[in-house]
Amino acid sequence: MFDEINQIFIDEDEIEIDIEHSLFTISKWEEVYCKPFLKDKPQNEAEEDLLSYIPYMDIKGNIDDKVIERLKRDPESLNKIVEYMNAPHTATTFSKKQNSRPGKKEIYTAEVLYYYMIAMEIPFECEHWHLNKLMTLIHVCGIKNDPKKMSKKDTASHYAALNKARRGKM
Repeated sequence: MFDEINQIFIDEDEIEIDIEHSLFTISKWEEVYCKPFLKDKPQNEAEEDLLSYIPYMDIKGNIDDKVIERLKRDPESLNKIVEYMNAPHTATTFSKKQNSRPGKKEIYTAEVLYYYMIAMEIPFECEHWHLNKLMTLIHVCGIKNDPKKMSKKDTASHYAALNKARRGKM
């Protein structure tokens, strides 16, 4: 790397990090910072939160303050981490109709996501899945468990069949 302030080249050893972006890691971060990680934020706050979150993603324990300082000077590596976090990690896609819920802008905290896992009977092992994959599974469960309203014609036919069956028993 080139240190522009001192106008010298810095020879630094390459560091390989192994990270996990999951509900588990977000939960650990939120325990310390007591604010939602997945909330829309101003750019400077988002970057600050990301840099403070990276050590919680660390699986092997290689990330310390020196690594974070290097990441601040290395936007390419930081972008790779953001790309990893934003990648879908699934082949599932949704139509625009399925993907949007007008008027529902929920802030997802770790506890809200754990609630959805419990309510949808998703095993706790999934807390270590990539967060986007887990969110997709929660979304799929919501769609599959959402009872669709029948049309008026179908409802009338259904009631007529029930009434016919009841009359037959009498």
